[in-house]
Order: sequence, then C-alpha cells, then structure tokens
Amino acid sequence: MAISPQIGTLYGIGVGPGDSDLISVKGLNRLQNCPIVAYPAGLQGKPGIAEQIISPWLSSQYRLPLIFPYVQEPEQLNEAWQRAAKIVWKFLGKGQDIAFACEGDIGMYSTFTYLADTLINLHPQALIQRIPGISSPMAAAAALNVPLTYQRDRLAILPTLQRLENLTEALTWADVVVLFKVSSVYPQVWQVLKQHNLLQSSSIVIRASTAEQEIYHNLEQYPDLELPYFSLLIITKPTGSKSSSG
Repeated sequence: MAISPQIGTLYGIGVGPGDSDLISVKGLNRLQNCPIVAYPAGLQGKPGIAEQIISPWLSSQYRLPLIFPYVQEPEQLNEAWQRAAKIVWKFLGKGQDIAFACEGDIGMYSTFTYLADTLINLHPQALIQRIPGISSPMAAAAALNVPLTYQRDRLAILPTLQRLENLTEALTWADVVVLFKVSSVYPQVWQVLKQHNLLQSSSIVIRASTAEQEIYHNLEQYPDLELPYFSLLIITKPTGSKSSSG
C-alpha cells in the first residue's frame, strides 16, 4: 500500500507596509526557511509591493509569483483564487512548504485570506498558518509621529468608500477614522471633512514607511490633491469634540 506524502504547510506572512526592516523576526525566519516563496505578481512585469519588501531577505528560494487581478468582478476574482490555489497545491501536495508574503498584515483586507479560503474549499486537509505583520494604519500613524488612538478612543477603519454616507456615519461615533483607497474619492471626502470642521485634524500618508513616503497635514490647504493608489487618510477628532472621555 502506497504511503501518501506528508502535506506541506502554507504560511501566510504579513511582511509590513513597505519598509523591509518592518517584517517580524518570526516572519523573516519562516520566509528564509521555506523552500518556496509566493507573493502577488506585480503589474506589467514590474515587482509587486510584497516582492519588493522581501527581496533583500531572499537567497536561493524558489520564487512563485501568483496573478491576482485588480478588478471587482466576482467571477474573474474567483477564477484567479481558484487558479492560484491549484498552483500552490501542486507543491503542498508533495510535502513542500510555501511562504506566501503579503503586504501589511495577513488578516487585514489581505489577498492571502482569499487564497487560504479557496485552498481549504478545494482541499480541506490543507495546512495553513498565519504570521501577523504591521498594517498600514499603524505605519501611517508612526509616520505622523502620533498614536493612532488614545485611551478610550473609538476607531473606525473603512477599506473603501462606497457611499459618502459611510464616512458620515462613522464620524457620528468614531473618534478616529482611517480611510483606505482615498485617492478615487478625495474631492468628495474633502467636502465632508470641511462640513464637519475636520480638515485641520486630518492627514494623508502616501506609501507609508517607504523611501517614497509623503505626508500632508492640515488638509484645509489641499482641496485638489492628486493622490496615488497607496494613499491613506487618518481623521482624528479634536479632543473637545470626541465622544469618548479619558
């Protein structure tokens, strides 16, 4: 009777927001000890963010770029998850471990989540471990040289703004609001902040922790900013207007 090979483990590793030095010691050890390192492929043949972060730490590992389209269509996305899961299973099924490097934290709006879920659906016996990383809101707050929250501050994180009402609603109860992907809606968001007198206490961090990092404080003077995709907005209510108390 043939003995089935041991199944390899898929390690999801959050490699941080951009600075290669911000990967955790545990994540780095696992990354360097896995024979295969996977990551989202970049666009137009260029290295993606995760690949750029981990490149200084890699040596002889086999590199496995996986294609994930930047689209919203469910069918196209599902096809990509299925394809990527089948590729990694070819290695895992033979007992080979894979480290999947993902920008930011592995559990916050992460590509790895979809890959892992699809893999488990296809192969319930698959072994998956997650190693957390530093997410962009934490990196952006550090870049601003301020804490993200104080004491009992309530925090809202909006991954993308579908309707302006989502931001308005968050501002009714949260003391700090983080908005990802602000570039496409910045003019509308600027108007909301103006209506709530929050422009002076709002900041934008572009490409947090990288050599290309840019910071804009006091958005009152920037109504017409043209922002790149990796731009994050942090809105902090002035102390006197916060709903929580210290």
